[in-house]
Amino acid sequence: MSENNLTYQCGETALQEAVAFCQANDFHRFTLVSDTNTHAVLGKRVKELLRAQNWAVHTIVLEGQEIIADVATLNEVLAHSGSDPGVYLAVGSGTITDITRYCSHQQGSPFISLPTAPSVDGFASANASIVVRGNKESVPCLPPIAIFADLSTLRQAPKTMIAAGFGDMIGKFTALADWKLAHLIMDDPYDAAIAARVEKALQICIDHREGINLATPPGINGLMNGLVESGICMSLAGNSRPASGAEHHLSHYWEMLLLRLRRPAVLHGAKVGISAVLISERWQQLHSLKTGEIKRRLKNACIPPSQKEQEIIEKAFPTNPNMIIQGQSNYLSMTENEFSSLKKIILRKWKKIVEIAAAVPPPEKIISLLQSVKAPIAVSEIGLSKQDEIDALLYAHYLRNQFTILKLGRFLNLWD
Repeated sequence: MSENNLTYQCGETALQEAVAFCQANDFHRFTLVSDTNTHAVLGKRVKELLRAQNWAVHTIVLEGQEIIADVATLNEVLAHSGSDPGVYLAVGSGTITDITRYCSHQQGSPFISLPTAPSVDGFASANASIVVRGNKESVPCLPPIAIFADLSTLRQAPKTMIAAGFGDMIGKFTALADWKLAHLIMDDPYDAAIAARVEKALQICIDHREGINLATPPGINGLMNGLVESGICMSLAGNSRPASGAEHHLSHYWEMLLLRLRRPAVLHGAKVGISAVLISERWQQLHSLKTGEIKRRLKNACIPPSQKEQEIIEKAFPTNPNMIIQGQSNYLSMTENEFSSLKKIILRKWKKIVEIAAAVPPPEKIISLLQSVKAPIAVSEIGLSKQDEIDALLYAHYLRNQFTILKLGRFLNLWD
């Protein structure tokens, strides 16, 4: 498969096809980035295949129980890459891919992704998720020129990582709803064709859920195809909106919390799946609101005072609140007239908002889908508390300059 200059192959012969691709493109110098686990699983084999062609392969194996895509790690990889890294090879899952994507972008070198687990949808993305001074930031970078997914390696990935990939895809239900909402209320760019592609990829994963749970070749191939398609759609849209909404903001909030508390990380897709349940509940509650209730709330709604909002952000994100405050500048600087106009738009388009809500599966359905692959469905299963859940629902919307159901709820006090 090839689209927008991206070559993608998933199968038992993916590594041989990767060698052929490099031969066809006259690539003969590589910098292979992995961690101790992924190097043992796949990196060593990739290195040997390439060196058998008499090609130069420089390996960077990141050590430690938990690899974080932060400034220190990025600088470490850049420092060990040298001035002529050749083609970067990302041998790993989400974090290794983000680290490699960022470094290849900084060096002006292409990179090839060789996934070791179907755990995230970021393999084909043009953005790297980086931790900057304690905050999770999405940094624009170049997407990979190719993805070669060895099916036997993917099938042997830990079950929790496979379930996390499915959870990341389930999050598309609420992400797509938020994208439609932002287009409806804020006139954000929206592409129905791209949204349809994400919906199709999501449905393929759902149809293969039994095979995903059993790690059969068709099941894992279907999941990997869905994850890559999601990343392609983000690249086509020029942003993460087709695949990321309020459910991802909750995940980012918890990731930052765990970093701040120096607690073990939780797989991104596991957090996204749980978040999809919580955001689905919000959509269901919104759907149940009567027009008269919305009129009353709109009438009583007041623009949140900028100073109060900044104080909330400073309390919720003590590590680096200024970055988040800056990102929320268009909301924090909203005038009374602008807020009045926003309320009028919401009332005028309330029927269509309800239609969006009606299309989001109820939480019971999302829970059933997650359970079909043994993915977690509640924060208690990943070491988080009920207060962590409440705080994420209150504060996670500040993390991105995006209009979502949580931002709508904040403006109208929908869940006070």
